[in-house]
Amino acid sequence: MDIALLHGMFALGAPLAEKIFRPVVVYFFLIAGLRMAGKRELAQLNPFDLVVLLTLSNTVQNAIIGDDVSITGGLIGAATLLVVNHVMVRTLFFNPRLERLVEGEPVVLIENGRLNKDRLRKELVNVVELETAAHKQGFASLEDVERAVLDPGGGFAFEAKEKTRESERHAELLARLDQISAELKARRPS
Repeated sequence: MDIALLHGMFALGAPLAEKIFRPVVVYFFLIAGLRMAGKRELAQLNPFDLVVLLTLSNTVQNAIIGDDVSITGGLIGAATLLVVNHVMVRTLFFNPRLERLVEGEPVVLIENGRLNKDRLRKELVNVVELETAAHKQGFASLEDVERAVLDPGGGFAFEAKEKTRESERHAELLARLDQISAELKARRPS
């Protein structure tokens, strides 16, 4: 292989300090931007969100690597992102107050079986999205949910309503009435 070609592939086109500084700046900008965008952006990607995230990486590519298209420059940029992320994850793990500041707080969307429409609106989560998330966790409807929380990472956590003896008796009575109605209907002459 030609030495000049190898040199061109691996020679840095920008100073090493710049190659490290660029990804750090972009990393913190993206963390802040995603945090400001809200938990919904992380909760469920709709087609619009997916397009934004895919194009976002291409948009910031040049900000990370600059004019340098060398393999070495790309590897330094990638390694810097991985190291910064590793340091951030460890820092947040050992500092819960900083983690709450960066990640945010959980948001209660359903409390005592009642939708909190103001919080849904604030988090840009509509009822259909909430129902879909509840269905994925085994709930037939939101009526079965006692409490729903949107976690800082964008996931939903649901708690089922506890069945009281009264609600069980009500369900039994309805089932028995349905059975009696079916039997009466079957006995009627056509």
